[in-house]
Amino acid sequence: MDVELIEIQEFLASHPPFDQLPQEALERLPKRLSVRYFRRGTEFPPSEAEQPCLYILRRGAVELRDPEGELIGKLAEGDLCEMPCREQPDELNYQGTTAEDTLVYALPCTELADLRAKHAAFSEHFDQSISNRLRKALDIVVDAPSAGTGLMTVRVRDMVKRSAITTGPETSIRDAARIMSEHHVSSLLIMDGERLAGMITDRDLRNRCVAAGLPTDRPVRDIMTDTLTTVDMETLGFQALITMTRLNVHHLPVLADGQVAGLISSTDLTRFQSTNSVYLVGDIHRAETIETLVAISAKIAELQVHLITGGATGNHVGQAVSAITDAITLRLLELAEAALGAPPVPYAWMVGGSQARREQSSHSDQDNALLLSDQATPEHEPYFAALAKFVNDGLNACGFIYCPGDVMAMNPKWRQPLRIWHKYFTNWILKPEPMALMLSSVFFDLRPLHDPSSLFPELQERVLERSRSNRIFIAYMASNAIKNRPPLGFFRNIVLIHGGDHDHTFDIKHRGIVPIIDLARVYSLTAGIAETNTIERLQAAAERGALSKDGAANLIDALEFIGTLRMRHQARQLRHAQKADNFLSPDDLSPLERGHLKEAFLLINTMQESLGQRYQAGRFA
Repeated sequence: MDVELIEIQEFLASHPPFDQLPQEALERLPKRLSVRYFRRGTEFPPSEAEQPCLYILRRGAVELRDPEGELIGKLAEGDLCEMPCREQPDELNYQGTTAEDTLVYALPCTELADLRAKHAAFSEHFDQSISNRLRKALDIVVDAPSAGTGLMTVRVRDMVKRSAITTGPETSIRDAARIMSEHHVSSLLIMDGERLAGMITDRDLRNRCVAAGLPTDRPVRDIMTDTLTTVDMETLGFQALITMTRLNVHHLPVLADGQVAGLISSTDLTRFQSTNSVYLVGDIHRAETIETLVAISAKIAELQVHLITGGATGNHVGQAVSAITDAITLRLLELAEAALGAPPVPYAWMVGGSQARREQSSHSDQDNALLLSDQATPEHEPYFAALAKFVNDGLNACGFIYCPGDVMAMNPKWRQPLRIWHKYFTNWILKPEPMALMLSSVFFDLRPLHDPSSLFPELQERVLERSRSNRIFIAYMASNAIKNRPPLGFFRNIVLIHGGDHDHTFDIKHRGIVPIIDLARVYSLTAGIAETNTIERLQAAAERGALSKDGAANLIDALEFIGTLRMRHQARQLRHAQKADNFLSPDDLSPLERGHLKEAFLLINTMQESLGQRYQAGRFA
């Protein structure tokens, strides 16, 4: 084989799906190809071709647009244009044009069909969308335990071993306790006919009856919890765990087709997972000192490692760590109020950034603010200054370091009455200056963590209304969202940092995850979506038509894949007692993972270009 054919063979062998072909098939393949050159601005694929072909880009770029001219995709080195080989190519409904001088290898569709018939792994690539390929790659990365007993794979139906023990709301507390004792259960569901009315637990009997001196002949409805969160039979064990963690409860009623089918407890979950975040949160709520909280928070890194080892995705880890951070913050607020006394006026503690989005990794920096009632006066300032300092110092001691940008409640600027917060957001929306855009990643992701007087909903409602109706503001936000580009070079190689402490790495958070977060924020503001979690924002944006369903699914799968690579990288560092960071070396990835990562980066880049064109974001750069 001459040198040119060897070079073509090596190129194909390094790109999917040709890397799935056996060596003998790869050796024969170059002779079946023809080489074609297209000048910039040429229709692609060419309509005048002698026979339909699969095109493999060797150099150059192709832009794909829908019938309205909106950019929907981009092909670069190693990408395939398979439209001519589709049985119904019109269904793809796009038009391509070379964006620069382009060199391609053309494989006749008849030859492609022959390869597909002989090699199943190769053929499978053409039956999958980008989203499916990323999802399959994610499955490989998480490498769930083969026994199938991890909380990432087991469903609630596999853990419910008995029917629910129930009674009516008029049953006496004494009789309810006797029922629980007879059935050896720690909880009892209260049914009003077919309707689930409430639940009592051992803790309710102690705290609401015995400790409160309530007569045991009173009806059980007097001590039951009547606002319940439920799960269904198909809920994943991990999702049930996160729900318990967030609510600090140890029991969840289980429904099947809307009817009560049983109960699941934290003890049931313990059988499947040794490092249980429910118990960490329970320990946090019982902590009496900051020193105790510091000791508990030291276990968060261990939890992250355990979750990744057990097959968790980046989203799973983010939800678990954020739930624990929430619990630590709430306990610090309780300890602060115990030391300072009751607050003089109502307030809301708001969290921002990754905690607000429930996307934290272990020991992120903190972003928070205080929303005070408009009843607040200058005389109340010392109380809230002391409360904010207590909580911010406590979080820092627990490993959630002070925000480098000073976006914390201890900064007087971010400790203001409701009317001032309204002015802040009005100015940011009407005058989107660079500082406002920089703060958008924190303050347009706010979530109320402690808000007993419901101050936050009014602020959020007005912010969403104003931002949604201001197209210029959205355009500025879109321009800001496309500044963080994935690290893809001209020839589709991953661009790396050279020199310094992070030589030969790339920042997987700021160059891979943050671009998706920024895109989701713009889509959510465009549609007036209240959710803060990135995946929930993308799903809601697709439901409201701000983003196509395919676009949302692709971005979610890209986020899950990239986020899981990041969490796995950090878990590897934590296992070796190193400080976790976001700087990943391509050498730590398999060739298949590198290929899928490039595909995810290319997808993000395409979505950024599409958003930029929609809002003509270049005008606001």
